Amino acid sequence: MAIEDGEKPEVGSTRQTKAKAPTWQFVVLRSLALCATVSATLVMALNKQTKSIVLAVIGNAPISATVTAKFQYTPAFVYFVIVNAIASFYNLSLLLLGSFGNKFNFKGLGLLITISDMVMVGLVSSGAAAAASIAELGKNGNSHARWNKICDNFGTYCDHGGGALIAAFIAVGLLMVLNALSTINLYKNRVGH
Repeated sequence: MAIEDGEKPEVGSTRQTKAKAPTWQFVVLRSLALCATVSATLVMALNKQTKSIVLAVIGNAPISATVTAKFQYTPAFVYFVIVNAIASFYNLSLLLLGSFGNKFNFKGLGLLITISDMVMVGLVSSGAAAAASIAELGKNGNSHARWNKICDNFGTYCDHGGGALIAAFIAVGLLMVLNALSTINLYKNRVGH
Protein backbone atom coordinates (compact mmCIF):
# COMPACT_ATOMS: atom_id res chain seq x y z
CA MET A 1 0.00 0.00 0.00
CA ALA A 2 1.12 3.58 -0.32
CA ILE A 3 1.81 3.66 3.36
CA GLU A 4 3.67 0.38 3.34
CA ASP A 5 5.72 1.32 0.23
CA GLY A 6 6.38 4.99 1.07
CA GLU A 7 9.74 6.45 0.22
CA LYS A 8 11.66 8.78 2.50
CA PRO A 9 13.05 12.03 1.08
CA GLU A 10 16.80 12.11 0.65
CA VAL A 11 18.82 13.55 3.52
CA GLY A 12 19.66 17.21 2.91
CA SER A 13 17.25 17.40 -0.02
CA THR A 14 14.56 20.05 -0.18
CA ARG A 15 12.41 18.12 -2.61
CA GLN A 16 9.77 15.83 -1.22
CA THR A 17 9.04 12.49 -2.78
CA LYS A 18 5.49 11.39 -3.19
CA ALA A 19 4.40 8.13 -1.69
CA LYS A 20 4.18 5.44 -4.32
CA ALA A 21 0.79 4.19 -5.36
CA PRO A 22 -0.29 1.00 -3.64
CA THR A 23 1.31 -2.00 -5.27
CA TRP A 24 -1.12 -4.55 -6.57
CA GLN A 25 0.42 -7.25 -4.35
CA PHE A 26 -0.45 -5.38 -1.17
CA VAL A 27 -3.95 -4.49 -2.38
CA VAL A 28 -4.73 -8.02 -3.55
CA LEU A 29 -3.24 -9.75 -0.51
CA ARG A 30 -4.86 -7.31 1.91
CA SER A 31 -8.23 -7.74 0.14
CA LEU A 32 -7.92 -11.53 0.25
CA ALA A 33 -7.00 -11.41 3.94
CA LEU A 34 -10.03 -9.18 4.53
CA CYS A 35 -12.29 -11.66 2.71
CA ALA A 36 -10.86 -14.59 4.68
CA THR A 37 -11.25 -12.94 8.08
CA VAL A 38 -14.76 -11.67 7.30
CA SER A 39 -15.75 -15.15 6.07
CA ALA A 40 -14.35 -16.81 9.19
CA THR A 41 -16.12 -14.30 11.41
CA LEU A 42 -19.51 -14.55 9.73
CA VAL A 43 -19.56 -18.31 9.25
CA MET A 44 -18.68 -18.97 12.89
CA ALA A 45 -20.90 -16.20 14.27
CA LEU A 46 -23.92 -17.50 12.35
CA ASN A 47 -23.13 -21.14 13.14
CA LYS A 48 -26.11 -22.71 14.88
CA GLN A 49 -27.89 -26.05 14.68
CA THR A 50 -30.89 -27.30 16.63
CA LYS A 51 -31.66 -30.97 16.85
CA SER A 52 -34.08 -33.20 18.73
CA ILE A 53 -32.21 -36.02 20.48
CA VAL A 54 -33.75 -39.12 22.03
CA LEU A 55 -32.50 -39.34 25.62
CA ALA A 56 -34.23 -42.54 26.70
CA VAL A 57 -36.99 -44.95 25.78
CA ILE A 58 -39.52 -45.91 28.44
CA GLY A 59 -41.62 -48.77 27.18
CA ASN A 60 -42.41 -47.75 23.62
CA ALA A 61 -42.37 -43.99 24.29
CA PRO A 62 -39.14 -42.14 23.47
CA ILE A 63 -38.15 -39.25 25.70
CA SER A 64 -36.46 -36.58 23.63
CA ALA A 65 -35.03 -33.14 24.17
CA THR A 66 -34.30 -30.31 21.79
CA VAL A 67 -30.65 -29.30 21.94
CA THR A 68 -29.01 -26.33 20.21
CA ALA A 69 -25.34 -25.98 19.35
CA LYS A 70 -24.15 -22.34 19.08
CA PHE A 71 -20.72 -20.79 18.90
CA GLN A 72 -21.50 -18.71 22.03
CA TYR A 73 -21.48 -21.85 24.17
CA THR A 74 -17.73 -22.31 23.73
CA PRO A 75 -15.30 -19.59 24.89
CA ALA A 76 -12.72 -20.64 22.28
CA PHE A 77 -15.24 -20.04 19.49
CA VAL A 78 -16.21 -16.66 20.98
CA TYR A 79 -12.51 -15.70 21.05
CA PHE A 80 -12.19 -16.93 17.46
CA VAL A 81 -15.03 -14.65 16.31
CA ILE A 82 -13.68 -11.65 18.22
CA VAL A 83 -10.10 -11.87 16.88
CA ASN A 84 -11.27 -12.44 13.31
CA ALA A 85 -13.58 -9.42 13.59
CA ILE A 86 -10.67 -7.33 14.88
CA ALA A 87 -8.49 -8.51 11.98
CA SER A 88 -11.31 -7.73 9.53
CA PHE A 89 -11.60 -4.14 10.76
CA TYR A 90 -7.81 -3.80 10.72
CA ASN A 91 -7.54 -4.99 7.10
CA LEU A 92 -10.46 -2.82 6.02
CA SER A 93 -8.97 0.25 7.71
CA LEU A 94 -5.61 -0.30 5.98
CA LEU A 95 -7.31 -0.67 2.60
CA LEU A 96 -9.22 2.56 3.20
CA LEU A 97 -6.13 4.32 4.56
CA GLY A 98 -4.15 3.26 1.50
CA SER A 99 -6.77 4.76 -0.80
CA PHE A 100 -6.12 8.22 0.70
CA GLY A 101 -2.53 8.06 -0.55
CA ASN A 102 0.01 10.22 1.23
CA LYS A 103 -2.46 12.27 3.29
CA PHE A 104 -1.72 9.96 6.21
CA ASN A 105 1.86 9.15 5.27
CA PHE A 106 4.05 10.10 8.22
CA LYS A 107 7.47 8.96 9.34
CA GLY A 108 7.28 5.65 11.14
CA LEU A 109 3.94 4.56 9.69
CA GLY A 110 5.56 1.67 7.82
CA LEU A 111 7.03 0.36 11.08
CA LEU A 112 3.66 0.75 12.82
CA ILE A 113 1.94 -1.26 10.07
CA THR A 114 4.60 -3.96 10.19
CA ILE A 115 4.21 -4.32 13.96
CA SER A 116 0.42 -4.27 13.65
CA ASP A 117 0.62 -7.00 11.00
CA MET A 118 2.64 -9.10 13.44
CA VAL A 119 0.03 -8.56 16.13
CA MET A 120 -2.74 -9.60 13.72
CA VAL A 121 -0.87 -12.78 12.79
CA GLY A 122 -0.58 -13.62 16.49
CA LEU A 123 -4.22 -12.87 17.24
CA VAL A 124 -5.74 -14.71 14.29
CA SER A 125 -3.44 -17.71 14.68
CA SER A 126 -4.17 -17.99 18.40
CA GLY A 127 -7.91 -17.77 17.77
CA ALA A 128 -7.73 -20.36 15.00
CA ALA A 129 -5.61 -22.69 17.15
CA ALA A 130 -7.98 -22.41 20.12
CA ALA A 131 -11.00 -23.09 17.92
CA ALA A 132 -9.23 -25.98 16.17
CA SER A 133 -8.45 -27.68 19.47
CA ILE A 134 -12.10 -27.49 20.54
CA ALA A 135 -13.24 -28.58 17.07
CA GLU A 136 -11.00 -31.64 17.32
CA LEU A 137 -12.53 -32.44 20.70
CA GLY A 138 -16.02 -32.07 19.27
CA LYS A 139 -15.18 -34.31 16.33
CA ASN A 140 -13.35 -37.11 18.16
CA GLY A 141 -14.29 -36.65 21.81
CA ASN A 142 -11.97 -37.76 24.61
CA SER A 143 -12.44 -41.27 25.90
CA HIS A 144 -10.12 -40.71 28.89
CA ALA A 145 -12.20 -37.79 30.16
CA ARG A 146 -15.43 -39.49 28.98
CA TRP A 147 -16.33 -36.58 26.73
CA ASN A 148 -18.52 -37.72 23.88
CA LYS A 149 -18.29 -36.64 20.25
CA ILE A 150 -20.82 -34.03 19.25
CA CYS A 151 -20.19 -33.97 15.51
CA ASP A 152 -22.11 -37.25 15.19
CA ASN A 153 -25.24 -35.35 16.25
CA PHE A 154 -24.45 -31.86 14.91
CA GLY A 155 -22.88 -32.50 11.51
CA THR A 156 -23.89 -29.20 9.91
CA TYR A 157 -22.61 -27.24 12.90
CA CYS A 158 -19.25 -29.02 12.70
CA ASP A 159 -19.01 -28.58 8.91
CA HIS A 160 -19.61 -24.83 9.18
CA GLY A 161 -17.07 -24.58 12.00
CA GLY A 162 -14.55 -26.44 9.85
CA GLY A 163 -15.13 -24.00 6.98
CA ALA A 164 -14.59 -21.06 9.31
CA LEU A 165 -11.34 -22.64 10.53
CA ILE A 166 -10.10 -23.12 6.97
CA ALA A 167 -10.83 -19.45 6.20
CA ALA A 168 -9.00 -18.38 9.37
CA PHE A 169 -5.90 -20.43 8.57
CA ILE A 170 -5.89 -18.98 5.03
CA ALA A 171 -6.06 -15.52 6.64
CA VAL A 172 -3.10 -16.41 8.87
CA GLY A 173 -1.05 -17.37 5.80
CA LEU A 174 -1.97 -14.19 3.95
CA LEU A 175 -1.21 -12.02 6.97
CA MET A 176 2.18 -13.73 7.33
CA VAL A 177 2.98 -12.96 3.69
CA LEU A 178 1.87 -9.33 4.15
CA ASN A 179 4.01 -9.08 7.26
CA ALA A 180 7.03 -10.42 5.39
CA LEU A 181 6.48 -8.02 2.48
CA SER A 182 6.05 -5.06 4.85
CA THR A 183 9.26 -6.00 6.64
CA ILE A 184 11.16 -6.34 3.36
CA ASN A 185 9.90 -2.94 2.15
CA LEU A 186 10.82 -1.37 5.46
CA TYR A 187 14.32 -2.82 5.18
CA LYS A 188 14.72 -1.71 1.55
CA ASN A 189 13.63 1.84 2.37
CA ARG A 190 16.02 1.94 5.33
CA VAL A 191 19.02 0.55 3.42
CA GLY A 192 18.29 2.38 0.16
CA HIS A 193 18.43 5.80 1.77
